[in-house]
Amino acid sequence: MASRVLIVEDEQHLAEGVRFNLEAEGYEADVVETGEAALERLLGAAPRYDLVVLDVMLPGKDGFAVVSELRERRQFVPVLILTARGRPEDVLKGFDAGADDYLAKPMELAILLARIGGLLRRTQWLRGPADRYTFAGRTIDFDALELTVGDRVLHLTLMEANLLRFLIGREGKAVSRKDVLEQVWGLHEDTDTRAIDNFLVRLRRYIEPDPSRPRHLVTVRGVGYRFIANPDGQS
Repeated sequence: MASRVLIVEDEQHLAEGVRFNLEAEGYEADVVETGEAALERLLGAAPRYDLVVLDVMLPGKDGFAVVSELRERRQFVPVLILTARGRPEDVLKGFDAGADDYLAKPMELAILLARIGGLLRRTQWLRGPADRYTFAGRTIDFDALELTVGDRVLHLTLMEANLLRFLIGREGKAVSRKDVLEQVWGLHEDTDTRAIDNFLVRLRRYIEPDPSRPRHLVTVRGVGYRFIANPDGQS
């Protein structure tokens, strides 16, 4: 069955061009022009979409508000945001709202199709063997994008899961914000930003017994962050 993509774009010529090319690649594609119309489609009973291509600058609710509301309503369809505002702070705002990937406008069609294909492949990978990491009574299922803490199961966004995977892979080591920007979000910028602290705050709420006194996701003053799986076992 062909993957179904919802295109949320108020520039009609651009939306129709994207739809034409997606259909030429074998996808099913629908177009809406406002954030409100997108939410109506995505939160309705049918049809179900496999991916959303979402412009940020929309009449009414903008793209940030749309993806934020989707996540609040526990709708985790992959979202690729299109933005003419390519500053790291704006891109991170989209990730913070719950987007899974971004592409700056104007974009090359081949790059857009590659990004869409990549996000859809991730959905297919969920059917494969689980990729799990367990520490201190917590289990992260990176394939299902789920964090289990006791009897609670929390859904992670792709960006949250990628950030956790990155920090866990460097357990015990200080990781700079610049490394996170470049290797997790692909933002090759000289200017550091603290916007990603928002992600750590949210992840601490998920993981830490007392988020105000973190023991697993700690801040390294003047550097960045460190993941510690077993703080009681440190020498």
